[in-house]
Amino acid sequence: MRLTVLASGSRGNCTVLSSPGASILVDAGLSCRETLKRMKIAGEDPRQIQAIVISHEHADHVAGVQVLSRKLKVPVYITEKTYQGWRLVTRDPEGRPAEIERREFFQAGRSFCVADISITPFTIPHDAADPCGFTFEAAGVKAGIVTDLGYLPRNVKDRLRRCDGLMIESNHDVEMLRTGSYPWAVKQRVMSRVGHLSNAALAEFLQSEYDGSAALVILAHLSEQNNHPEIARETARKAMGMRLPLFRSGELALATQDRPLPSFHLG
Repeated sequence: MRLTVLASGSRGNCTVLSSPGASILVDAGLSCRETLKRMKIAGEDPRQIQAIVISHEHADHVAGVQVLSRKLKVPVYITEKTYQGWRLVTRDPEGRPAEIERREFFQAGRSFCVADISITPFTIPHDAADPCGFTFEAAGVKAGIVTDLGYLPRNVKDRLRRCDGLMIESNHDVEMLRTGSYPWAVKQRVMSRVGHLSNAALAEFLQSEYDGSAALVILAHLSEQNNHPEIARETARKAMGMRLPLFRSGELALATQDRPLPSFHLG
Protein backbone atom coordinates (compact mmCIF):
# COMPACT_ATOMS: atom_id res chain seq x y z
CA MET A 1 0.00 0.00 0.00
CA ARG A 2 1.19 3.52 -0.84
CA LEU A 3 0.08 6.76 0.83
CA THR A 4 0.64 10.17 -0.77
CA VAL A 5 -0.67 13.27 1.00
CA LEU A 6 -1.28 15.99 -1.59
CA ALA A 7 -2.53 18.58 0.91
CA SER A 8 -3.75 18.78 4.48
CA GLY A 9 -5.12 21.81 6.28
CA SER A 10 -7.94 24.31 6.39
CA ARG A 11 -7.32 25.37 2.75
CA GLY A 12 -7.71 21.92 1.27
CA ASN A 13 -7.32 18.20 1.98
CA CYS A 14 -6.58 15.41 -0.48
CA THR A 15 -4.69 12.12 -0.19
CA VAL A 16 -3.92 9.37 -2.70
CA LEU A 17 -4.10 5.84 -1.34
CA SER A 18 -2.91 3.05 -3.61
CA SER A 19 -2.91 -0.73 -3.48
CA PRO A 20 -1.60 -3.25 -6.01
CA GLY A 21 -4.99 -3.09 -7.75
CA ALA A 22 -6.24 0.50 -7.47
CA SER A 23 -5.72 4.09 -6.42
CA ILE A 24 -8.32 6.26 -4.73
CA LEU A 25 -8.54 9.87 -3.64
CA VAL A 26 -9.49 10.42 -0.02
CA ASP A 27 -11.26 13.80 0.01
CA ALA A 28 -11.10 16.38 -2.77
CA GLY A 29 -10.57 19.73 -1.13
CA LEU A 30 -8.30 21.17 -3.83
CA SER A 31 -9.41 22.37 -7.25
CA CYS A 32 -9.22 19.84 -10.05
CA ARG A 33 -6.32 21.72 -11.61
CA GLU A 34 -4.35 21.85 -8.36
CA THR A 35 -5.05 18.20 -7.55
CA LEU A 36 -3.75 17.05 -10.91
CA LYS A 37 -0.74 19.36 -10.61
CA ARG A 38 0.19 17.93 -7.23
CA MET A 39 -0.35 14.37 -8.39
CA LYS A 40 2.14 15.00 -11.19
CA ILE A 41 4.66 16.45 -8.73
CA ALA A 42 4.22 13.42 -6.48
CA GLY A 43 4.52 10.94 -9.34
CA GLU A 44 0.91 9.74 -9.06
CA ASP A 45 -0.96 8.83 -12.26
CA PRO A 46 -4.51 10.26 -12.41
CA ARG A 47 -5.46 7.45 -14.81
CA GLN A 48 -5.06 4.97 -11.95
CA ILE A 49 -7.68 6.68 -9.77
CA GLN A 50 -10.79 4.51 -9.52
CA ALA A 51 -12.83 6.41 -6.92
CA ILE A 52 -13.07 9.46 -4.67
CA VAL A 53 -14.01 8.84 -1.03
CA ILE A 54 -15.39 11.81 0.94
CA SER A 55 -15.20 12.19 4.73
CA HIS A 56 -17.62 15.14 5.14
CA GLU A 57 -19.05 18.13 3.29
CA HIS A 58 -16.90 21.03 4.54
CA ALA A 59 -15.36 22.95 1.65
CA ASP A 60 -11.76 22.08 2.49
CA HIS A 61 -12.65 18.42 1.84
CA VAL A 62 -15.03 18.69 -1.15
CA ALA A 63 -14.21 21.87 -3.11
CA GLY A 64 -12.98 19.96 -6.17
CA VAL A 65 -15.09 16.83 -5.96
CA GLN A 66 -17.63 17.56 -8.69
CA VAL A 67 -15.11 18.58 -11.35
CA LEU A 68 -12.62 15.87 -10.39
CA SER A 69 -15.25 13.15 -10.57
CA ARG A 70 -16.26 14.30 -14.02
CA LYS A 71 -12.67 14.78 -15.23
CA LEU A 72 -11.42 11.42 -13.96
CA LYS A 73 -14.67 9.61 -14.85
CA VAL A 74 -14.84 7.96 -11.42
CA PRO A 75 -17.60 7.53 -8.82
CA VAL A 76 -17.75 9.44 -5.56
CA TYR A 77 -18.31 7.40 -2.40
CA ILE A 78 -20.16 9.53 0.13
CA THR A 79 -22.83 9.17 2.79
CA GLU A 80 -26.30 10.31 1.81
CA LYS A 81 -26.41 12.94 4.58
CA THR A 82 -23.03 14.30 3.52
CA TYR A 83 -24.19 14.47 -0.09
CA GLN A 84 -27.33 16.37 0.87
CA GLY A 85 -25.26 18.70 3.05
CA TRP A 86 -22.97 19.40 0.10
CA ARG A 87 -25.98 20.12 -2.14
CA LEU A 88 -27.33 22.67 0.35
CA VAL A 89 -24.37 24.97 -0.29
CA THR A 90 -23.41 24.06 -3.88
CA ARG A 91 -25.30 25.32 -6.91
CA ASP A 92 -25.17 24.53 -10.61
CA PRO A 93 -24.96 27.34 -13.23
CA GLU A 94 -28.77 27.69 -13.16
CA GLY A 95 -28.79 28.19 -9.40
CA ARG A 96 -30.21 24.76 -8.60
CA PRO A 97 -28.66 22.34 -6.06
CA ALA A 98 -25.66 20.73 -7.72
CA GLU A 99 -25.41 17.01 -8.39
CA ILE A 100 -22.67 14.44 -8.61
CA GLU A 101 -23.69 12.14 -11.43
CA ARG A 102 -21.67 9.11 -10.39
CA ARG A 103 -22.17 8.61 -6.68
CA GLU A 104 -22.25 5.63 -4.37
CA PHE A 105 -23.69 5.97 -0.87
CA PHE A 106 -22.05 4.23 2.06
CA GLN A 107 -22.91 4.05 5.76
CA ALA A 108 -20.61 4.37 8.75
CA GLY A 109 -19.84 0.96 10.20
CA ARG A 110 -20.39 -0.90 6.93
CA SER A 111 -17.33 -1.81 4.91
CA PHE A 112 -17.23 -1.58 1.12
CA CYS A 113 -14.64 -2.28 -1.55
CA VAL A 114 -13.03 -0.37 -4.38
CA ALA A 115 -11.15 -2.98 -6.44
CA ASP A 116 -8.92 -4.77 -3.89
CA ILE A 117 -9.17 -2.05 -1.21
CA SER A 118 -11.55 -2.77 1.67
CA ILE A 119 -12.74 0.51 3.19
CA THR A 120 -14.33 0.75 6.63
CA PRO A 121 -15.92 4.14 7.46
CA PHE A 122 -16.61 5.03 11.07
CA THR A 123 -18.38 7.94 12.73
CA ILE A 124 -16.26 10.77 14.14
CA PRO A 125 -17.30 13.75 16.31
CA HIS A 126 -17.29 16.87 14.12
CA ASP A 127 -19.80 19.60 13.30
CA ALA A 128 -20.81 18.20 9.94
CA ALA A 129 -23.82 16.24 8.66
CA ASP A 130 -22.35 12.73 8.88
CA PRO A 131 -18.55 12.90 9.28
CA CYS A 132 -16.44 9.77 8.92
CA GLY A 133 -12.91 8.54 9.39
CA PHE A 134 -11.64 5.52 7.47
CA THR A 135 -9.46 2.47 7.58
CA PHE A 136 -8.22 0.90 4.36
CA GLU A 137 -7.00 -2.67 3.97
CA ALA A 138 -5.31 -4.32 1.00
CA ALA A 139 -2.65 -6.97 0.53
CA GLY A 140 -2.54 -7.60 4.27
CA VAL A 141 -1.78 -3.95 5.09
CA LYS A 142 -4.02 -1.55 7.04
CA ALA A 143 -3.97 2.26 6.99
CA GLY A 144 -6.10 4.70 8.98
CA ILE A 145 -7.02 8.27 8.04
CA VAL A 146 -8.88 10.37 10.58
CA THR A 147 -8.96 14.16 10.80
CA ASP A 148 -11.54 16.79 11.78
CA LEU A 149 -12.66 15.41 15.12
CA GLY A 150 -13.05 17.15 18.44
CA TYR A 151 -11.93 14.20 20.53
CA LEU A 152 -11.16 10.49 20.24
CA PRO A 153 -14.17 8.42 21.34
CA ARG A 154 -13.88 4.71 22.02
CA ASN A 155 -15.18 3.65 18.59
CA VAL A 156 -12.42 5.65 16.87
CA LYS A 157 -9.68 4.29 19.13
CA ASP A 158 -10.85 0.76 18.46
CA ARG A 159 -10.88 1.26 14.69
CA LEU A 160 -7.30 2.56 14.72
CA ARG A 161 -5.83 -0.56 16.27
CA ARG A 162 -3.43 -2.66 14.19
CA CYS A 163 -2.84 0.06 11.58
CA ASP A 164 0.45 -0.20 9.68
CA GLY A 165 0.16 3.49 8.82
CA LEU A 166 -1.84 6.21 10.54
CA MET A 167 -2.68 9.72 9.34
CA ILE A 168 -4.27 11.59 12.24
CA GLU A 169 -5.15 15.16 13.15
CA SER A 170 -2.88 17.36 15.28
CA ASN A 171 -4.67 20.62 14.61
CA HIS A 172 -3.76 23.16 17.25
CA ASP A 173 -1.73 24.07 20.28
CA VAL A 174 -4.31 24.99 22.92
CA GLU A 175 -2.39 27.98 24.28
CA MET A 176 -1.71 29.40 20.81
CA LEU A 177 -5.40 29.08 20.00
CA ARG A 178 -6.51 30.72 23.26
CA THR A 179 -4.20 33.72 22.83
CA GLY A 180 -4.53 33.98 19.04
CA SER A 181 -6.54 36.28 16.83
CA TYR A 182 -9.55 34.07 16.15
CA PRO A 183 -12.92 35.40 17.38
CA TRP A 184 -13.96 33.79 20.65
CA ALA A 185 -16.86 31.95 18.99
CA VAL A 186 -14.45 30.32 16.51
CA LYS A 187 -12.05 29.39 19.32
CA GLN A 188 -14.91 27.72 21.18
CA ARG A 189 -15.89 25.79 18.07
CA VAL A 190 -12.34 24.54 17.43
CA MET A 191 -11.87 23.47 21.05
CA SER A 192 -15.30 21.84 21.33
CA ARG A 193 -16.03 18.11 21.22
CA VAL A 194 -17.14 18.54 17.60
CA GLY A 195 -14.20 20.71 16.60
CA HIS A 196 -10.59 19.73 15.99
CA LEU A 197 -8.06 17.55 17.80
CA SER A 198 -5.32 19.39 19.68
CA ASN A 199 -1.67 18.40 19.91
CA ALA A 200 -2.19 17.56 23.58
CA ALA A 201 -5.24 15.35 22.94
CA LEU A 202 -3.37 13.41 20.27
CA ALA A 203 -0.35 13.06 22.54
CA GLU A 204 -2.51 11.64 25.31
CA PHE A 205 -3.84 9.01 22.90
CA LEU A 206 -0.37 8.11 21.58
CA GLN A 207 1.02 7.85 25.08
CA SER A 208 -1.76 5.99 26.81
CA GLU A 209 -4.10 4.06 24.49
CA TYR A 210 -2.67 3.64 21.00
CA ASP A 211 -1.25 0.19 20.34
CA GLY A 212 1.86 1.53 18.58
CA SER A 213 1.49 -0.78 15.59
CA ALA A 214 2.07 1.85 12.88
CA ALA A 215 5.45 2.03 11.19
CA LEU A 216 4.34 5.47 9.98
CA VAL A 217 2.41 8.21 11.79
CA ILE A 218 1.50 11.34 9.80
CA LEU A 219 0.35 14.41 11.72
CA ALA A 220 -2.35 16.12 9.66
CA HIS A 221 -4.61 19.17 9.39
CA LEU A 222 -2.20 21.44 11.29
CA SER A 223 -3.58 24.95 11.81
CA GLU A 224 -1.49 27.62 10.13
CA GLN A 225 -2.50 30.21 12.75
CA ASN A 226 -2.78 28.16 15.94
CA ASN A 227 -0.01 25.62 15.64
CA HIS A 228 3.61 25.29 14.62
CA PRO A 229 5.10 22.22 12.92
CA GLU A 230 7.86 21.83 15.49
CA ILE A 231 5.45 22.15 18.41
CA ALA A 232 3.21 19.47 16.90
CA ARG A 233 6.18 17.25 16.07
CA GLU A 234 7.82 17.49 19.49
CA THR A 235 4.55 17.00 21.36
CA ALA A 236 3.88 13.80 19.42
CA ARG A 237 7.49 12.64 19.56
CA LYS A 238 7.61 13.04 23.32
CA ALA A 239 4.38 11.07 23.72
CA MET A 240 5.67 8.31 21.47
CA GLY A 241 8.98 8.29 23.32
CA MET A 242 7.15 7.58 26.57
CA ARG A 243 6.13 4.22 25.10
CA LEU A 244 9.39 2.88 23.73
CA PRO A 245 9.98 0.30 22.39
CA LEU A 246 6.49 0.35 20.82
CA PHE A 247 7.40 3.27 18.54
CA ARG A 248 11.13 2.60 18.34
CA SER A 249 11.14 1.81 14.61
CA GLY A 250 8.33 4.15 13.61
CA GLU A 251 8.51 7.19 11.34
CA LEU A 252 6.85 10.49 12.21
CA ALA A 253 5.92 12.86 9.37
CA LEU A 254 3.98 16.12 9.08
CA ALA A 255 1.50 16.74 6.28
CA THR A 256 1.58 20.23 4.81
CA GLN A 257 -0.89 22.57 3.16
CA ASP A 258 1.15 23.91 0.27
CA ARG A 259 2.90 20.90 -1.23
CA PRO A 260 2.59 17.11 -1.43
CA LEU A 261 4.63 14.86 0.80
CA PRO A 262 6.81 12.15 -0.73
CA SER A 263 4.94 8.87 -1.07
CA PHE A 264 5.12 6.44 1.85
CA HIS A 265 5.09 2.70 1.25
CA LEU A 266 3.46 0.52 3.90
CA GLY A 267 3.93 -3.19 4.38
